[in-house]
Amino acid sequence: MTVRNLDALFKPESVAVIGASSRAGSLGAIVWERVLAGGFNGPVWPVNPKYDELDGGIVFADAGDLLEAPSVALVCTPSATWVDIVGKLGRLGTRAVIIVADARRDHAADPAVVQATLAAARPHLLRIVGPASVGVVTPALRAYLGAPPYLVKHGGVAWVSQSNALTNAVLGWADARGLGFSHAIALGDEIDVDAGDVLDYLASDSATRAILLELNTVRSARKFMSAARAAARNKPVLVLRTGRGDANDALYTAAFRRAGMVRVDSLDDLLDEIETLGVGRIAASSTATLVTSDRGVASLATDAFAAAGGMLAQWSDETVRTLAGALPHVSPGNPLLLGDDARPEDFRRALEALAPRGDTGTAFVIHSTTHGAPVEEVARVVIDCQCIAYRGMLACFFGGLETATRDALRARGIAVHPTPQRLARAFTRLVDYRLGRELLMQTPQGLPARIPAAIEAAQAYAAAALAEDGRAFLADEAAVRLLEPFALPVRADNEPCPSDTIVDIAVELHDDAEFGPVFRFAAPPVDGISAPFVFYGLPPLNPTLAREVLSRSPYAHRVPIDPVLSVLTALSDAICVIEQIAGFTASLRIAPARVDLRSPQIRLAPKRGRLAIVPYPRRLEQTIEWRGMHLTIRPIRPEDEPAHSAFAAAMSPEDLRMRFFGAVRGFDHSQLARMTQIDYDREMAFIATAADANGAMETLGVVRAVADPDNESAEFAVAVRSDMKGKGLGRLLMERIIDYARARGTRVITGEILRENAPMLALARARGFEMHASEDPAVISVRFPLQ
Repeated sequence: MTVRNLDALFKPESVAVIGASSRAGSLGAIVWERVLAGGFNGPVWPVNPKYDELDGGIVFADAGDLLEAPSVALVCTPSATWVDIVGKLGRLGTRAVIIVADARRDHAADPAVVQATLAAARPHLLRIVGPASVGVVTPALRAYLGAPPYLVKHGGVAWVSQSNALTNAVLGWADARGLGFSHAIALGDEIDVDAGDVLDYLASDSATRAILLELNTVRSARKFMSAARAAARNKPVLVLRTGRGDANDALYTAAFRRAGMVRVDSLDDLLDEIETLGVGRIAASSTATLVTSDRGVASLATDAFAAAGGMLAQWSDETVRTLAGALPHVSPGNPLLLGDDARPEDFRRALEALAPRGDTGTAFVIHSTTHGAPVEEVARVVIDCQCIAYRGMLACFFGGLETATRDALRARGIAVHPTPQRLARAFTRLVDYRLGRELLMQTPQGLPARIPAAIEAAQAYAAAALAEDGRAFLADEAAVRLLEPFALPVRADNEPCPSDTIVDIAVELHDDAEFGPVFRFAAPPVDGISAPFVFYGLPPLNPTLAREVLSRSPYAHRVPIDPVLSVLTALSDAICVIEQIAGFTASLRIAPARVDLRSPQIRLAPKRGRLAIVPYPRRLEQTIEWRGMHLTIRPIRPEDEPAHSAFAAAMSPEDLRMRFFGAVRGFDHSQLARMTQIDYDREMAFIATAADANGAMETLGVVRAVADPDNESAEFAVAVRSDMKGKGLGRLLMERIIDYARARGTRVITGEILRENAPMLALARARGFEMHASEDPAVISVRFPLQ
């Protein structure tokens, strides 16, 4: 997982077009013309040995002849030239290449050429997009790098796609509606930069408010899940997956949900989110109040909202009285029906009365023009009231709006949809995102530092079974023995079936080629006719995550919840702890008074795929006596967010500046979530905690390290609460992260320290870090070899 040099793609300072041409219709001409037409305000250099001059500028004969390294180079030449071009650009210092050319149309192309191109890029850390990418678009910089057919506006939504055709279509759709993007990227063949890399970059991109992702397959599932979870913690990520009919589609749905992404069913829905997320703000409520004038429109909107799975707000008696006082001629209710003779001022009074009432949810204004209330005048009322709509506002105006009015609504953050159905679906997707983000807070526990003897015995039993023939199949008593430490209610299949059995659910674990170990559940149809209901779960699970998996079953409201969650969680623990379990089948028999796991069969293998999500590494927790207190040093968890906020607040402005290289007033939820909700496979943050005078645990210090994808190096940073400075806590935390990185196999640990931060520099020097100048004269780079 790396975002290294992706800033060259999304924030380029200079561009070279390799193969730039004046030959009409050629790829080199299309790319060259598009870069010029976009109006990129940095240097643009054409490279082609066939020209001396192009559009009034000097043409370089060879990539190696460029006088300086372009941030990004666009390659429009045959695949036979790629290795040489990439090598020269890498040596020059170019950080990114977009291969617009399509190797599949090049008869000289060979898979070996692609691998050789990657090999030429790797020593220089040069990133490659493509081949066969339509390009990367950043409208704010007027950077149209590739062959996109439209010049679109700047907006708050990023588009990421594996399809050139869909990217072109979406750019055209947005252009026709006056909508824009923060970035748009067509990934092409993803030989290097893939969806996971881009999601990881966009997660921290301040210009991107939301991400729309279109894909068919996921490459490197753990990397993708890690990046998606990081992005979804900060902003909505909506995903459209083509290939609904394939066997793995339900697995993708489960993976998307676990990553906090919202899946949409159609391109229309995804396009609607360019309006909702690029213009509006995330709804702060899960319910809504509909405001309209016409009874027929009210009925249509109510049906649309119900069909989309939304909930109308239930008003309190106090709210009813408030609305009755503000609009005495209207019968208060949801939908709030203002009547056919409603005037714009009636909409104003309604919105003003609704605004302070927390039980009314998000305001939906749905209106079709009337003689008394033209849509343009009602729209102006909506704009005026936007500042008091604390839980958000969305609008639907039948018949459309004048462009100026539409743009004015968007400028105030009010998304507008043409029909109630599309508005309702857009809102429920925002609600889904809010609920999905709650699942990201869940961190199932791993093994403790001291493994219980019973679990050690089970691990040894699995290893011994494998040692006999290299692959083992366990059934009956052998399977029961392996599962015994996890307190699973395993029953023999010949035991009588309870007469009150609710359902038998087939449980299977298989080692997916992309996502690693995954659970597959198959429940019989409720009607006895339809196909079995199949749903997936990705271990590790805890009771909350298991409940979310169970909620997708049609039997969710008929089974005893706690016993089922207990079995699913224990089964997940067994799978995570005994890494030789590569396959598992059983029947989960559920009755009102008991839940049994029947006929377990286990397949062992010496190696299986990695879990797509890493559990909380409980084994790394440590409690020590330090300066008269019980000090716990452990990995950070999502529930540490309040304590981490208090920790930052207790640091002096100067200490914060030293740590973050600039003035910091505080951190919002999104920033704190990024600090506390980490992926333990890609980074680590240890916090030092102790009990305060009231017995509550408080954070005293934190140290972080983020490794590169090859685990060659990890960058660290340490911060200690201001009143704890000078006591040795910083050194203690530094030693902890060094030991962790060394045990993980990282070769070198690095950091950057402000030159004026004398105490931190002294600590690094005393520990044996090498000191080096950096590109910024105010910053010292430090380096410590580990292996």
